[in-house]
Amino acid sequence: MNALKTLISGTALSLALATSALALGVELNTSTTGLALQGYDPVAYFLDSAAEKGSYKITSVHNGATYRFANKEHKEAFDANPDAYLPQYGGYCAFGTAMGFKFDGDPTQWKIVDGELFLNLSSEIHEKWQGDQANFITKADDNWPEIEDKAPTDLQN
Repeated sequence: MNALKTLISGTALSLALATSALALGVELNTSTTGLALQGYDPVAYFLDSAAEKGSYKITSVHNGATYRFANKEHKEAFDANPDAYLPQYGGYCAFGTAMGFKFDGDPTQWKIVDGELFLNLSSEIHEKWQGDQANFITKADDNWPEIEDKAPTDLQN
């Protein structure tokens, strides 16, 4: 476990802390303006198997966060069942959550597992997470209720 914690260090840790600290809410990883997924379309992951930027002209607000969509069909699908498309752990990094931290999830480092969207901090972290994703998902699921309402910086102490 110490080796895994060491992996999340240096530049990646500094970047994650700096950007996560800007999050509007603590349970959702959003920008200071409330934009979720850095403007990526949450439905595109499921319907197009791709990370696609959404349009600022096609949006929905859910739980105080603004989601952008690549097209009206994606918006309609989201509006009909938003929970089906939301990233796990509020959009924070799945690997970080497994370690008990909240780091930004990079919308281009993603995977759908059993119908759920998971994001990771970087390609290196994403590769590590995929190496034992079932175990990391279990750990993250166990950790999330304890860290969900905490600010990312509060978890660094």
